Amino acid sequence: MNYHNVVFETSYGKASQLGASDLVEIAFAGRSNVGKSSMINKVFNRKQLARVSAVPGKTATINFFRLESVRFADLPGYGYAKVAKGEKERWAKLIDGYFRSGRNIGLVFQLVDIRHKPSQDDLQMIDFLIENEFPFVLILTKKDKLTKTQLAERLEALQTEIPCADQITMIPFSSEKGDGVEEVKAIIEEIAAEYAEDLTEE
Repeated sequence: MNYHNVVFETSYGKASQLGASDLVEIAFAGRSNVGKSSMINKVFNRKQLARVSAVPGKTATINFFRLESVRFADLPGYGYAKVAKGEKERWAKLIDGYFRSGRNIGLVFQLVDIRHKPSQDDLQMIDFLIENEFPFVLILTKKDKLTKTQLAERLEALQTEIPCADQITMIPFSSEKGDGVEEVKAIIEEIAAEYAEDLTEE
């Protein structure tokens, strides 16, 4: 896949606005300020594909991108304490509406800050993905902020902090140094290939 060919498609602020799901989709989810926009920009090697904000909770829409036969959904960050209750509820409905709209979701990249114990919101999101049988991979962001010893300690701790950890693929990731980018691309290409194969069989 030529990642330079990715294009921004559209943004939606309400679940009712979501268009038809005519392609396999890969979603990016995570709490506010976890490094989601930075990850997206790094994977696609584009500085402004996803806007990186200094203000947590800035992304209040689902932003869609497309690369060849795969659509990507950048979901709003959750869990930012300083956002008004009404706005939080709108975001929750938007994210919930996305997952419950019968879309062809091939995978969710669920981002968690590797430096800290997963938040209650992170754990609720992981439980939701497990219970509803959405395939997902945990992206452990901000790896470059830890020493090798600290990284090893956090990876070990996550085995008890996250439910079903031994069955979940986890990728330590750094938007600064590019660690994990090739692994993420390999997963994207695998999903694209599976989807193309399914279309051929039909």
